[in-house]
Amino acid sequence: MNPTQIQVFKQKALQYAASFEVCSYLDSHHYSDKYGKHDCLIAFGVKEELFASVGQAFSALKTFVEQHQDWMFGLLSYDLKNEVEVLEDPKTDLLNFPDLYFFVPQYLISIKDSQISVLKGEQTVVDEILQLKIAEESLTAPVNIKNRLSKQAYLDKLESIKQHIKRGDVYEMNFCQEFFDDHAEIDPLLVYNKLKAVSPTPFSGFLKIRDQFVLSATPERFLAKNGRQLTSQPIKGTAKRSENPTEDHQIKTALRNSEKEQAENVMIVDLVRNDLTKSAVKGTVKVDELFGIYSFPQVHQMISSISCELSSNLHFVDAIKNTFPMGSMTGAPKLRAMQLIDQYEVSKRGVYSGSIGYISPNGDFDFSVVIRSILYNATNKYLSFQVGGAITYQSESEKEYEECLLKASAIMSILKN
Repeated sequence: MNPTQIQVFKQKALQYAASFEVCSYLDSHHYSDKYGKHDCLIAFGVKEELFASVGQAFSALKTFVEQHQDWMFGLLSYDLKNEVEVLEDPKTDLLNFPDLYFFVPQYLISIKDSQISVLKGEQTVVDEILQLKIAEESLTAPVNIKNRLSKQAYLDKLESIKQHIKRGDVYEMNFCQEFFDDHAEIDPLLVYNKLKAVSPTPFSGFLKIRDQFVLSATPERFLAKNGRQLTSQPIKGTAKRSENPTEDHQIKTALRNSEKEQAENVMIVDLVRNDLTKSAVKGTVKVDELFGIYSFPQVHQMISSISCELSSNLHFVDAIKNTFPMGSMTGAPKLRAMQLIDQYEVSKRGVYSGSIGYISPNGDFDFSVVIRSILYNATNKYLSFQVGGAITYQSESEKEYEECLLKASAIMSILKN
């Protein structure tokens, strides 16, 4: 198939998959790299599934993997931090996603280099998808997005956080705020298609668990395993793009050379190196790329890559647990940062800043960070997305607030249309 035919097929396949009670659609949008094995994976239908709550969730996942040794897709919520460390977060949860969820699909389609392969299920499913008519866009009710925090409350909390940094409690802390609508009636598939049109990213994803939806346009990889190699690619450093090519190049160069952004990035690189050491063959943790600059439709991002060789006496689920939650969404030192997040944030994170992805039958996996994502519970009509940034002592509160609005802009634009 040519690229245009592949795009049409992906649109039809997602529509077909979304008609099932459970599905996962993961699309790299041609941002191929040496770590990703598929351009697109489309899984649908439930053969087996695992719901697990904080407490024994990682051990339940390990058992599930050993029992089935099959393809599985799902999510890890940020709240699994309470299983990794002695933490608690009693905030109200209006989305009610599982703490951990995975399913073994009945059907799985892979697209790689314009080739379509059916990895699970009957081959005839491709013909059924090709014969499908693309649904016309339906009219949706306007979404009324509200801030959980006022601007002044956000600025006040940032000043308090900076006092913790001044005292040496933390060097850096990721602080997030929620935008929500508690009476939202949306077509999740339509909204996701708009989101990926505005913001095609390397880890774009649509996850449906019956009445709950993750609509993700994240650019960030949490952790991938290829053979014995583990790779994490934290993002720290964001700059808004310009439509003027000369100015855009200047912005990109300024981001690359920014001492502030480099300082934020290297703190998280050190944290990830430390996390990977818990799972690595001694001496194999290395930084493959430091301060790489990558461009996306709305922003330039500073991304670093850290890898190691997984120790032969460690289960890969333990390697996930050892690095969870991802340092880019917590801060450093990690435990104190998470304690302060619990103290200062007013919304429960849940799936936000958790992870979605897949595990293959041989134990390889690829998981993204759930940022730039809409979470939706269709039953109680609660829609939510959160944005945040790394706070250091050099952070200017007004600029941090503006950066939050920039990160929210892609989502705001598609929800208003």
